[in-house]
Amino acid sequence: MVRHNNQLPDNLPQLQNLIKRDPESYRDEFDQQYRHFLGTLEIFKLNPIDENKNFDDLVTFISQVAQCYPDVCLKFPQLLVDVLKDLSTTLNPAMRSTIVKALINLRNKNLIPALDLLELFFQLLRCPDKSLRTFLQNHIINDIKNMNAKHKDMKLNSTLQNFMYSMLKEANPKAAKMSVDIMIELFKKNIWNDAKTVNVIASVGCFSSITKVMVASLKFFLGHDEEDQKNSDSESDNEVDLKGAMLVNRVNKKTKKRQKQLDMVKKQAVKAMKKKNKAEHFNFSGIHLIHNPQGMVEDLFKQLQGSNERFEVKMMHLDVISRLIGIHELFLFSFYPYITRFLQPHQRLVTRILQFAAQASHELVPGDIVEPVLKVIANNFITERNSSDVMAIGLNATREICARCPLAMGEDLLRDLTMYKTYKDKSVMMAARSLIMLYREQLPALLHKRDRGRTTVAQAERKIKEYGAVLPSENVPGAEILLKQAKEVDVDENESSSDSEEDGNWVDVSHSDGEDNGEDVEEDDEEGSDDDDDEEGDESDEDDEEDDSEDEEEEQTDKTEKKISKKEAKILSAQEAAQELALTRIFTDEDFKKIDMANVKKAVTNSRKRPLEAEKSEFVKLDKIEMIYKKRKHDKESRLETVMKGRTDRSQFGFKDNRKNEHSSKTNREKSKNKNYQMMRQKARGKVKKSFKDKQVALRKHLLQQKKMR
Repeated sequence: MVRHNNQLPDNLPQLQNLIKRDPESYRDEFDQQYRHFLGTLEIFKLNPIDENKNFDDLVTFISQVAQCYPDVCLKFPQLLVDVLKDLSTTLNPAMRSTIVKALINLRNKNLIPALDLLELFFQLLRCPDKSLRTFLQNHIINDIKNMNAKHKDMKLNSTLQNFMYSMLKEANPKAAKMSVDIMIELFKKNIWNDAKTVNVIASVGCFSSITKVMVASLKFFLGHDEEDQKNSDSESDNEVDLKGAMLVNRVNKKTKKRQKQLDMVKKQAVKAMKKKNKAEHFNFSGIHLIHNPQGMVEDLFKQLQGSNERFEVKMMHLDVISRLIGIHELFLFSFYPYITRFLQPHQRLVTRILQFAAQASHELVPGDIVEPVLKVIANNFITERNSSDVMAIGLNATREICARCPLAMGEDLLRDLTMYKTYKDKSVMMAARSLIMLYREQLPALLHKRDRGRTTVAQAERKIKEYGAVLPSENVPGAEILLKQAKEVDVDENESSSDSEEDGNWVDVSHSDGEDNGEDVEEDDEEGSDDDDDEEGDESDEDDEEDDSEDEEEEQTDKTEKKISKKEAKILSAQEAAQELALTRIFTDEDFKKIDMANVKKAVTNSRKRPLEAEKSEFVKLDKIEMIYKKRKHDKESRLETVMKGRTDRSQFGFKDNRKNEHSSKTNREKSKNKNYQMMRQKARGKVKKSFKDKQVALRKHLLQQKKMR
């Protein structure tokens, strides 16, 4: 092989290329460059502030070919590590960056242990070099991700987490902030998504004396779920209407643009279908993995009371505290009097504070603790001295609190709030009626008789739940619908095999008392709907009308109560039969589908258009509190609607004159617009403004003419 010894000492890239092709042939040249590196290193340590281009090139060269001579370069990584440990803060930024990149190159070739390098990089986060810190953060995240790609190295992860725990307690704010950012990013990438990482952030990060670290830790317990909600909201908003797009394309004129739009809609529809068919991926947020939520919420509230941070930081504290109380069903009674201080209509971000009050309510909180919050909202928001929007927001917040803690509402306060169901403003009226609908399902006894509405089968089956009580279900809810099917199966089997009995036949429940009752319940719901529509209407769909005499009203209520008691008796007997059926039969998937459909029918009356809202979620959506029903006059949609109405009689382009017959000739006035100015110059001069005397003369003539006409 031809050797170019005359140029190699000065041309390191060429030597690097030749060494990678044939290492043994160029060992002497490499030994020469390595000895040159050792001598340059001693010179560089004497003055590390200045940039040394020769040393920079040698470090890059040796890191590229070190795998070819592992025996010679055995101590090379440790020499670079010692330089960074001893001179990390005094090194020239360019030289420090070169050494870091050389160590990363050696790490990729497995010439230096990953743990030693990561610990060194964590220490380098203290350096006052923002670009280097960002580079190190990305490398640490990617390196840990690659190490856990095939299988999680629990020993390495545990060691790094312990080191990160000590870094969070670091006095250097930049290093602590970068450490918590790395932990949060690794949690979001499902690499360190264990309880240890969450509890390190909760116990150290949320109570750090460094504001940036504390804010980043609080956002960790808030941002992940908000992103999931936004993604779910955006997916629900961006539903694809493929059928409508195909109809528009079939009716309208065929153009390339419309065909292209139709193809885009088809692609979106296919993507949406794939997303629906894909199995759901549940990613629990870190707030569920906290070991001691009660101690954390108490410490956070104590920190909030004694802090002098910005208002936005206090709002983060309130949000985390309310979420912890609601999700883990904790007790922090001093939180509710504290939050009532901010419940004023003029308070900044008052709807968020109302949201926190609703999130901190749950069934295990005594009603006496939450009731003062409802009274403050009623006194400050739900009064006619406020605007209709403020009243509606107050009623919506009351509904969200009562949905999570129904026992907090008193009978007198509830009846006062239900009086707004006939309010002149639609937003207030709808908010009050939603509160009525809630208590029709939860505690109908607190409502006035005329507000309770028609009792559904689900309401009749529901038992009033007292504070702290647990109501386990004795059977499968809705299994009564299978009684009729079981009877038909038994009849067929008895006819086909009357003389022989086999093990495993269906149990004959045709002689049970509850079977006919179960059928009667369904028939009563189906046939009795017309009579109920004549006697009383659903209060959520029509205005309240008082009867002329109280005696007639009492008679009607007595009749309805008797009907309800009969229904309850039939339901109880049907449930007994359903319980017997559930104990002797294995339900199939089709049976459960029928049961689900029956439960939906139970929750809906014959006059109600749609079922009630689903079960409450973990977090209160801000839209439910800020829900204003009335239509704005000057919003974008209304303005666009008026613009489009004005374009109905216009052609697509150009000016349209006011002639009724398009083929008729134009007037002289219209023709003059297209004539040459020289032809119309004489008439243009006549448009000169009149003097004051000429105006008086013209006005006098006009008045005299009007007088003669009379």
